[in-house]
Amino acid sequence: MSYEFNITLQGSFDEVVEKVRAVLMEEQLGVVSEVNVQAIFKNKMDKDIPPYRIFGACNPKLASQIIEVEPNAGTLLPCNFILYEPAPGSVVVSFMDPVTVLGLAQSDVAHEVGKVAKEKLLRVIGKLSA
Repeated sequence: MSYEFNITLQGSFDEVVEKVRAVLMEEQLGVVSEVNVQAIFKNKMDKDIPPYRIFGACNPKLASQIIEVEPNAGTLLPCNFILYEPAPGSVVVSFMDPVTVLGLAQSDVAHEVGKVAKEKLLRVIGKLSA
């Protein structure tokens, strides 16, 4: 079973980040966390890598449905996605598959929310590829 799905977009890293944020908002998914892996590697290990960020996207209504039924399932939230630049002008956007991740929970609610979240993320991929 796959744990992610992705798309490669052309453009600058910052342009792609902003485009992804905008399309996520169209699907009522806000970015609630951001980890700049590139900066962390540079600061902690003096290691230079191309741009690489880990983001967390969340729809509070969907998250609430899971947490109310199975509070510990919050460890599976938010929906993580990454952006990285394997070559200048080419940016990979990879989303975790919420069906796979939320399938680890024991509740039918979590499984259903995973399906809804995946539908939203697949629409995001569709809009990004248009």
